[in-house]
Amino acid sequence: MYQLKTMLGLVFFAVQLSACAQKNNFEQSKTFDQMSNTSTAASENQLQTATFGAGCFWCVEAQFQQLEGVEKVESGYMGGLIENPTYKQVCTGTTGHAEVANIYYNPSKISYDELLAAFWIAHDPTQLNRQGNDVGTQYRSAIFYHNPEQKQKAEEYKKKLNEEKTFTDPVVTQIAPAMAFYKAEDYHQNYYNDNNSQPYCVFVVKPKLEKFQKVFKDKLKDKK
Repeated sequence: MYQLKTMLGLVFFAVQLSACAQKNNFEQSKTFDQMSNTSTAASENQLQTATFGAGCFWCVEAQFQQLEGVEKVESGYMGGLIENPTYKQVCTGTTGHAEVANIYYNPSKISYDELLAAFWIAHDPTQLNRQGNDVGTQYRSAIFYHNPEQKQKAEEYKKKLNEEKTFTDPVVTQIAPAMAFYKAEDYHQNYYNDNNSQPYCVFVVKPKLEKFQKVFKDKLKDKK
């Protein structure tokens, strides 16, 4: 578990550094307190799935790969109108798909609540159909839930974040049932680790990842 005060302080620091960030009230957020201190169930060791859209899936994959308890992350597409879309098709913004990450996690090591906390911090959930310079419905903020409990938690926390005015602007994250997941092309998988000298990785993914690592330093996988 994170030390709450440290985590929230680092969240505030990371958001202040972000080019697209707004002034937020993380240090006073009871909702982040609740998410961050929800215990994992030690008896539950079967992998479960969380699906998040938070802008470019290269960023999301790189961030969630860092967390202890996350066993695998796959980049792909969800929420659209056609079957087996290609990256080129999704990039037109006409298929209805969002770029998402399927996160396979061990609930005995990390809870869905903690993943939600990471999701809200990993991007700006107040931006509609964009993240920074990435613009289009494919970059929308989205939570695709896999069961009623995930739906309840996502809706509850979104409501509380807005009631507490944790963000200056309202959270616009879409909350919808999980649909068919179409795994992205092979070259999108593990993209940052395989292409960290690529300009987008250097100037967009790396800064986001470094801030994410500072916030969640107590939940990172052993780097030895």
